[in-house]
Amino acid sequence: MSATVFIDGEAGTTGLQIFERLNGRTDINMIRLNDSERKDAGRRRDALNAADVAILCLPDVAAREAVSLIDNPRTRVIDASTAHRTAEDWTYGFQEYSSDQRQRISGATRISNPGCYSLTSIAMLHPLVEAGLVAKDWPITINAVSGYSGGGKSLIAEFERPEDQRCESTIFSYALGLKHKHLPEIKRWANLSHAPIFEPHVGSYRQGMLVQVPLPLWAMAGKPTPERIHEVLVGHYEDEQFVEVAPFGAPESDRLDPECLNGTNKLRLHVLTNPDRDAVVVVGLLDNLGKGASGQAVQTLNMLIGIDEATGL
Repeated sequence: MSATVFIDGEAGTTGLQIFERLNGRTDINMIRLNDSERKDAGRRRDALNAADVAILCLPDVAAREAVSLIDNPRTRVIDASTAHRTAEDWTYGFQEYSSDQRQRISGATRISNPGCYSLTSIAMLHPLVEAGLVAKDWPITINAVSGYSGGGKSLIAEFERPEDQRCESTIFSYALGLKHKHLPEIKRWANLSHAPIFEPHVGSYRQGMLVQVPLPLWAMAGKPTPERIHEVLVGHYEDEQFVEVAPFGAPESDRLDPECLNGTNKLRLHVLTNPDRDAVVVVGLLDNLGKGASGQAVQTLNMLIGIDEATGL
């Protein structure tokens, strides 16, 4: 029997990506609204309550409104907005987070889909904090670059206008007031005492993300070795199909390409070190529209409807 799915916000960047991943699947019956119906609260309410799973690809305010329209107790929600990522009555939709997170997701009716920067940062930090290698109150810094698709339709338009009108930057930094919307999520789910200092950048390419967490091991309590950092990450993700840890040390090419996992639902972690520096940089690579957004939502959807997580991915 097929599951009924409604994507509220199908016309947005993440919504379109999810639809493309689900379109043509025989195990899913899609509820779709035309342009005028998407603006009709009554039609949206009907669609939300008719769905086995509603996927919200909306701004935060609209996502909260959509949830308020649902009175069918059988409708399960995957929210791709920031609105519920730290809410106590919502389950965090990152299967690989811990050994019992899949069980929590399977039994939940309200699941928050992680942010792209957040999932990558948490995937690196949470196992290290849990193992006691990184103190909860350590002054974490995160440096990152994403393709411009992470900024949604407006930023995509800025980079893809006719050549004489488009954004001329090769790369630019943003969120300069240190208030990026992913900070509360990273603090909460990495189990940190303080929000990290986060320096995000946008590159002049469409999609793909690279996130770096530098750790000066010589200054940290217990002075963990680079090998131990790598060992903990390998142990945490050793049985996972979508999160992998690269062999210890720098790749042979001595380069990391933020676009290398585009089109996949993969997250790859690297532990880079120099034996003369007693430090590491932990790096995460993923497609910000894949494991960082739509692919992750589909992975969770597959769980909720009782099929293999990798279906369609």
